[in-house]
Amino acid sequence: MSTAGDAGSVGGADSVDRAGSVRDAGCADKAERFRALHRHRAPDDPLVLPGPWDAASARVFEEAGFPALATPSAGVAASLGYEDGHTPADEMFAAVARITRAVRVPVSADVEDGYGLAPKELVERLLAAGAVGCNLEDSAGGVLKDPREHAEWLAEVRSAAGGELFVNARVDTFLRGVCDPERAIERAALYVAAGADCVYPILAPPEVLPLLRAGISGPVNVFARPGQDPSPARLGELGATRITFGPGLQRHATEALRETAARLRS
Repeated sequence: MSTAGDAGSVGGADSVDRAGSVRDAGCADKAERFRALHRHRAPDDPLVLPGPWDAASARVFEEAGFPALATPSAGVAASLGYEDGHTPADEMFAAVARITRAVRVPVSADVEDGYGLAPKELVERLLAAGAVGCNLEDSAGGVLKDPREHAEWLAEVRSAAGGELFVNARVDTFLRGVCDPERAIERAALYVAAGADCVYPILAPPEVLPLLRAGISGPVNVFARPGQDPSPARLGELGATRITFGPGLQRHATEALRETAARLRS
C-alpha cells in the first residue's frame, strides 16, 4: 500500500534489450493462464493469491499448491531493508525477477504507482522480470490522482502490454479517506474502460463489497488479513473475485521469527 519509489534509480536502454528476450509466445501463454484463473469463479471460491516477498517464500506458497502468486511492494521492501514506498525501482524489479525464477506458477508484481516510468518502459521492465501481471496504484504521495488522467495512463500501459500483462488497477479512495463507494465505482469504471483486467478497491469495508460487485464490470480484488475474519470464502460470497494480503503474510512470518528468536534467548 505504497506510493512512488525512486524513479531516478531506474535502468535505461538495457531494459529494452532484456525485455526483448522474453516477449514471446511463452509470455503471452503464461499471462493468459493467469487471466483464466480469474474467470468463472464460484462465489465462495475466489482466487487466493499469497504474497511472496522473496524466492524462499515464493517456493513455500507454490509447494502449498497455490496456482499463482502476487508480490506485495511493502513486503518486498521490508525484505530488502526499505520502508514501504522507498524501494528503488531497480531493486524492486530485481526482487521480482528472483521470485519469478524460483517458481513455475505465474507471478503478478506490485510496482506501486509505476516509479515514474513511461508505460512502454514499465511494461518492458515487468516482462523482463518475468511478471505476468502488475498492480498499479491511483495515488502518489498520499494523494489521489486525477482519475481520467490515470485512466489514460493505464490505457497506454494496456496498449504497450498487449495481452502479455494482467493489469490490476488499484483504487485508493478508501485508503485515502474517501469512503463513498460510488467514488470507487466511478474510478473503477474508468479503469476498466481503459483496459484494466481487474480493479482493487483496497481497504473497502466488507459491508460495501456487494455494492461494489454490482457496480463494477470485471473482476474485483479484495484485501484480506491473514487468519482474520472475514475469511477468503466469505469475501468471495460478498463479491471478491480474488484475494490478496498486502504485506500481511510477510509481517506474520516476521512476528513468528521474532517469537522464535525470543525463545532462543530464554
